[in-house]
Amino acid sequence: MDKLVLYIATSLDGYVARNSGEVDWLFTDQDYGYEDFYGSIDRLIMGRNTYEQIQSWGDYPYPDKVGFVFSGTIQSDRDENVTFVSSDLVGFVKDLKKQGGKDIWLVGGAAIAKPCLENNLIDKFILSIHPIILGEGIPLFTSPLPTLNLVLEQSQSFNTGLVQLTYSVAK
Repeated sequence: MDKLVLYIATSLDGYVARNSGEVDWLFTDQDYGYEDFYGSIDRLIMGRNTYEQIQSWGDYPYPDKVGFVFSGTIQSDRDENVTFVSSDLVGFVKDLKKQGGKDIWLVGGAAIAKPCLENNLIDKFILSIHPIILGEGIPLFTSPLPTLNLVLEQSQSFNTGLVQLTYSVAK
């Protein structure tokens, strides 16, 4: 079965973006393992807010991957790069994981990460923790969440102070 991977950057205090959605604090000076990760996936899923934030950056950055955006408000004919999905997220992800292929990237955000966590659908977490405290913003996770035991697969530190942690779900 294909793995659902939450690959995401976060501040030390657990925010993935400022309240405005801006991610101007993210490091872009190195690859930080992104290219290797990107080559390991062939599909990605994201929520409407994440999709709209990505659209504000210019050209869609993942045109060579099959993309799905979960939204009840966006029309399906707005972007040839993604398929808009309004069906049950949990059932959709379960079916997607059975298709066969490379891993699936859960791009964000908290609104779709929460039901994936609640239903034990995330198989791996790759967290790039930036050495910054934002003080407020959009949280990586929203409570309440179930307890989930993880196994550290890898930790890597960079000269910029960024630490990347890779966890799998304990079986």
